[in-house]
Amino acid sequence: MQGEVIYFYAFDVANEIVTARVREILSEKPFPFEIRMDHTLPKDMPLYKPLAIAPPPLKSTLFGQPVRLLIRIYDVGVVTIMMRVNHAAATLGELMPYHHPVLADGRTLDAVARDLCSQVCTSLDEFMTGRSTFDMIPEAYTVFALSGLGGPRDVTLWLNDNRRGVAGLLSETAPERLSEAQVAEILRIQRSFENTDLVVVDWDAAFVADLEGYLDDVLYAIELANLQLEELRVMDRRLDQYLDRAYDDLDRPRLPLIGTASISLRNLRRFRMDVTKLTDEINHITKFFGDWHLARVYLGARERFYLDQWRASVEQRLAQLDKLYSVVHAETNEQRMLLLEIVVVIFFAVDLWMLFRGNK
Repeated sequence: MQGEVIYFYAFDVANEIVTARVREILSEKPFPFEIRMDHTLPKDMPLYKPLAIAPPPLKSTLFGQPVRLLIRIYDVGVVTIMMRVNHAAATLGELMPYHHPVLADGRTLDAVARDLCSQVCTSLDEFMTGRSTFDMIPEAYTVFALSGLGGPRDVTLWLNDNRRGVAGLLSETAPERLSEAQVAEILRIQRSFENTDLVVVDWDAAFVADLEGYLDDVLYAIELANLQLEELRVMDRRLDQYLDRAYDDLDRPRLPLIGTASISLRNLRRFRMDVTKLTDEINHITKFFGDWHLARVYLGARERFYLDQWRASVEQRLAQLDKLYSVVHAETNEQRMLLLEIVVVIFFAVDLWMLFRGNK
């Protein structure tokens, strides 16, 4: 069997990256990344094209093979790093060590990805707005790809004979230990266009076979789903953090016209607009899927990554934010009205006192 292992790393680094102004990344001239559309596609379909660079391979090897790099920059403030390494495994079990890749120099790919992302962020610093304050922990994903099966040309028939092997590889478990129910669950989300290609999407890894040798379109669809998971996960953390801080701020004594009430309202309004904008943008980057096969691959990855549940969580917190904003706004208005009424009463009392003094 011949193929490669692909490692995805998605980093949320900012609220936005102005890619239109970027002219150089890590001393490389960026280019708009574009996939080849092999299937039926409506004419004039707009395609989202992130900026990309293809730096030289890593100096250290992985299992004796060079590690190729592709770095993509997205407007939504995400940097993705793809690492690809070829393999020629006799059996699926020989790919198990690729779940925990360590380079020949002792570094893990996770550490290398974080270092590369840090360098990219330094290069893009002037084009980034709203730098992320969270630790640089990426959303990682692994794809095991085959371009040759060592004989068979029908991938579907091959999978029928290697169901447990594929399920064991994706779950990082000895195939004989898996129950039939678990094997069925791991292989549940399958997509295939011809008998020479197949995609199986699981939570932590995917299996992709394409005997024609072109994988970039399917890999891009999976990367976008992984990118959205990273964005939604970070957004959910930000909302949790902000709501906790907002509740603490509102518990403190405040003045109705100035002070923490007005500041809290302004911060709530700004943050609500930022989150709404980001939610719309991460949904917008997948609107290019006029290719039905790629759309089905993306929908399968979206189901497996529970993106709809993550979106529901974000929307629930946005609703809490709206409610909090409404409560603070109403309370502030009530306090202002009360203060104005007190001022009016005071002026009226002073006026009466002045009249009383004048009559004397």
